[in-house]
Amino acid sequence: MKLSVTRDSLHTGMGAVSATIPTKTTLPVLSNILLEAREGKLTLSGTDLDISVSVSIDAEIEVEGSVTVPAKKFAEIARELPAAPVHIHAEGVEIGIESGKSRFKLFGLPTEEFPSFPEVDSGDSWTMQASDLHELISKTSFAVSTEESRPILNGVLWQLGIGTASMVATNGHRLARLTVPLEGGGAPEADLIVPPKALQQVSRLFEKEGEIAVSRSQNHLAFRSPARSVYTRLIEGPYPNYQQVIPSDNDKKATASKDGLASAIRRMAVVASDQTHRVRMRFSQGTLAFRVQTPDLGEAEEEMAVDYDGEDLEIGFNANYLLEVLRYMPGDDVLVEFKAPERAATFKPAGEELDYLCLVMPLRLLD
Repeated sequence: MKLSVTRDSLHTGMGAVSATIPTKTTLPVLSNILLEAREGKLTLSGTDLDISVSVSIDAEIEVEGSVTVPAKKFAEIARELPAAPVHIHAEGVEIGIESGKSRFKLFGLPTEEFPSFPEVDSGDSWTMQASDLHELISKTSFAVSTEESRPILNGVLWQLGIGTASMVATNGHRLARLTVPLEGGGAPEADLIVPPKALQQVSRLFEKEGEIAVSRSQNHLAFRSPARSVYTRLIEGPYPNYQQVIPSDNDKKATASKDGLASAIRRMAVVASDQTHRVRMRFSQGTLAFRVQTPDLGEAEEEMAVDYDGEDLEIGFNANYLLEVLRYMPGDDVLVEFKAPERAATFKPAGEELDYLCLVMPLRLLD
């Protein structure tokens, strides 16, 4: 194998793939990246066996071939090389890297040891607008559970229906759901549970313009564009019926400035309990009052104007959950719907057509 590539292209390609490389593994070849030089492209591939990524960059290929190279050291070299063309050659497992007056030699492993990527070409295939996929991922994946006791909640539910695509994530205390139109057809009606790490790779690797091709086999998904691919294993099992926890009878509604609400909650959170992060919120005519009392630490109060004309109601929430919801909420104003202090509240963008909903379970208020 013998080729030349620009330093910037190599650095970008390595940055895209190296995030997939596991920091600890019992299989040495997984610490390597596969380099394949063919037809004017250098393709870099990495995998942790659950998620696999490949990126192709333009290169001048003199001799086609493939080799695996230690990912961490190769990435560090690519980052530190001077702004000059990079020449790479390999014989067997020995890789030479030259740029300017710098010379490096690394030892890889046989390409036969590198795991093959999943076969997903024969399954269902469809395309999505990249902007829609980015939106689905960013507005839901933050709500996934990180607890290992319920592994099914460690994934994001991707629901494909007739003309729509939804993503849902929850940890049992908060929930986020976004639905977008699915144009072009071809998608199967299915419920897929996708690891958030794979979706993060999709967000990181693919541009927000254009289309992304998606293919499905029995237990894998592939996301592809002409130069980039992400493969992931799906999480198996039934996702809980989240519809049951979304209230349909929340009759009290308040509209507030999203930024004003977030600022007030951040200030209250300073003296909130490190264990519960509880903030009391009292809704009354035209006003939302905040109050925090933490023994041995202190207390805080604040008021802000809101559009609310229902009866007085006091409810408590985890400030961190509220701030996360508001961070991803589009628009300038947020619509809060609730019914009682012990019932879940929903948050929606006020005046926006986007079909986006977040739910937060309240905390019990102790006098």
